[in-house]
Amino acid sequence: MNQRQSQISNIPESVWSLINQIDHLKGQWIGGAKLNPQALGRLKRFVLVTSTGASTRIEGSKLSDEDVEKFMRGLSLQKFTDRDKQEVQSYFELLENVFTSWKHIPFTEGIIKQLHRELLKYVEKDERHRGEYKKMENSVEMFDESGKSVGVIFETTPSYLTPKRMVELVERTADALSAKGGSAFGGKRQEVHPLIIIGNFLVEFLAIHPFQDGNGRLSRVLTNLLLLKAGYEYVPYVSHEKLVEDNKTDYYVALRKSQTSLETGHENITSWLEFFLTVSLEQARQAIELLSHENIEKILSPKQIAVWRYVETVDEATAGDIAKATGVLRPTVSQAIDVLLRLKKIERVGQGRTTRYRKV
Repeated sequence: MNQRQSQISNIPESVWSLINQIDHLKGQWIGGAKLNPQALGRLKRFVLVTSTGASTRIEGSKLSDEDVEKFMRGLSLQKFTDRDKQEVQSYFELLENVFTSWKHIPFTEGIIKQLHRELLKYVEKDERHRGEYKKMENSVEMFDESGKSVGVIFETTPSYLTPKRMVELVERTADALSAKGGSAFGGKRQEVHPLIIIGNFLVEFLAIHPFQDGNGRLSRVLTNLLLLKAGYEYVPYVSHEKLVEDNKTDYYVALRKSQTSLETGHENITSWLEFFLTVSLEQARQAIELLSHENIEKILSPKQIAVWRYVETVDEATAGDIAKATGVLRPTVSQAIDVLLRLKKIERVGQGRTTRYRKV
């Protein structure tokens, strides 16, 4: 068994349990685009602000979410450095593009370099190495809440090996995600679960640290992109970055423990996979919570809410009863019923003209 196989084989039951829970919740996320687009748009805007604030603070920025919101609305923030503001604007715009256009963004080495250029496009000090692999050695540092470095936690791949390692990593990951699975990691042609492939890519990408600066932020942009492309379409509505920030010490510990095993002949990335999947599970749980009784009105249109509220007050009702009681046109009632059925908020009783609906 070669090194690449050993990293993704013998996955412990704890990891599979997390994957199974995430995929169960993924199945409950019902076509968000078919819900109220205005409400989902507000959620996405909130996540863009939260994710931008969290991702840049992990790397030492001092801007709060409120500061990010003000800055992106064009308000002046005199007390912060130009670099903090430049990094915030770049991250916000890049993540917004990923959320909007992920279906049309292929996963290639060229795209990773392009995303890096976009990530640093406003950061003046990084102008010379935007989209270019590092020419000098770098390392992984941890920052405290004040933005001060508390030390180096990991030495990364030497610069002269970086281009070769990135070609190999991206090709293996792209092949695996296109369902060539095991063969991409040196095994038989069998499918590897996409969450394991994504987790493995992230731990290797951050071990290589291919760019002079911006690797941590870029890894989180790529996390969003890869999860979306793997079918986890609730990602724009719950901030992955905020969950990482809230568990920043565990993030660094899991990375370091897994990365120090790489290239040793005894590779073991279980610590990282457990961290990554635990955060992803919480993200999925919060997404499903958006569909709960308490939050349903955040994602329904006003007329859908009117139908929902009426059904809550009666034992059973036909579509005609609902239209008459709410004043909502019959075709709109039918659309609202379809949405509520998908959300498992109501159930159908009977068939044909006598079909009635009641609260679950």
